[in-house]
Amino acid sequence: MVAVKESLRELRNQLSLLNHQVGARLDLRDVDLDCLELIAGHGPLSPSALARRAGLHPATVTGIVDRLERGGWVDRERDSVDRRAVMVRARRDRSAELFGLYSGMNASIDDICAGYSEAELELVTDFLRRTSSAGGDAAQALPTA
Repeated sequence: MVAVKESLRELRNQLSLLNHQVGARLDLRDVDLDCLELIAGHGPLSPSALARRAGLHPATVTGIVDRLERGGWVDRERDSVDRRAVMVRARRDRSAELFGLYSGMNASIDDICAGYSEAELELVTDFLRRTSSAGGDAAQALPTA
């Protein structure tokens, strides 16, 4: 178990470094890139829903969405019925630029996965999903600052 935990910490560090470098290339702060990923993966989202998913204060999310919109990464869309309601949607025309920066990592993961059987990949996937869920639970359990 010690080796698993050490490996997870090292994976977290390496992914953090990769994300930081990607963000720097795109002129995005780390938190901006995190929120863009949440919007792309779970959106469109209201700013309050994004704040909850990201664990950030709504005022902080307003600044992040402003930066992402100025950079051409997201669009704010107003509800046609309730003009006060806003949804934030990732701009798909920018996806290729982002995916291109992750292509090396994605290719490496493809190569790694090719060395495992379907059953082994299912086990790894289960472990990663459960570990991700545990991380979310731990974050929720922390007292708010």
